[in-house]
Amino acid sequence: MKTATREPAKSAGAVTEPRCLLCGSAERRLRFRQGPHSVLDCSTCGLTYVSPRRESAALLREVYDAQYWRSPRPRERGYGDYRGDRELYARTFERRWAAVRRHLAGPGRALDVGCAAGEFLAVLASEGWEVLGLEPSESMAETAAERLGPGRVRAVTLEEAELEAGSFDLVALWDVLEHLPAPLAALRRVRELLAPGGKLVLETQDIRSPVARLCGRRWHHFKHDEHLAHFHPGTLRRALEEAGLCLVELGRRHAGKYVRGDFVVERSARLHPRLPGLLRPWLGGAWSAYVNLGDEMIAVAEVAP
Repeated sequence: MKTATREPAKSAGAVTEPRCLLCGSAERRLRFRQGPHSVLDCSTCGLTYVSPRRESAALLREVYDAQYWRSPRPRERGYGDYRGDRELYARTFERRWAAVRRHLAGPGRALDVGCAAGEFLAVLASEGWEVLGLEPSESMAETAAERLGPGRVRAVTLEEAELEAGSFDLVALWDVLEHLPAPLAALRRVRELLAPGGKLVLETQDIRSPVARLCGRRWHHFKHDEHLAHFHPGTLRRALEEAGLCLVELGRRHAGKYVRGDFVVERSARLHPRLPGLLRPWLGGAWSAYVNLGDEMIAVAEVAP
């Protein structure tokens, strides 16, 4: 059964028929259509991407507005209450950092692209790192700046930011790559910014995971206005290599997150509209737990020799 969705109004900034966001090919196969969107598989490189989509300026204006962070329908766009759940994101990043920190020599200079309220940067700062966050959503950038202090957050995109080449020991892209209309260009910019021996840490979804295959078009990461590309291990490796980076580690084990019971109940409507009503008495509420469905992956990469 198809469910009705509220789509943010599209402007002239929407691209009707984009080429593959990884290899640029126009050859593709239709995976499925949902509302005004087509989900396509590139016939050349295998990347899954969405058409139509918006350019950067339209995305910021029409998708990542203030409502994005407190969305009435987060299973379709945004978060239920990002600020209200900041403690959960803090616990999530503490756990992720514990898993990837062995790849870093020690405290240095870190850049978090799409830093939201700055939870990951706060973890790093507590361990002596010099931190800088980029958050193009102005309302959320203000929240992050209140927590991290002056000069540590800029309300700009990665492409707009004036940053010195080779100046960061760590660059993070947590749940960011799939949102970008030009992911390969972003990875190339990251390569320029990494210092010798520096590392990129990123998380994105895995469209070839068992959960994604099982759910099909009902997969909870199909949020077409914001998730523009869906990677799998092969396409992610290719994107990194095209950008001049090489993969150090790739895995799903630590790619979960802490969520509330209400999050689980709300997301269950993707599988069947009656599920929330059935699950709410048992699972609803403010309790929280660590959940890892195995459909996201964390990659650590470095500049290719």
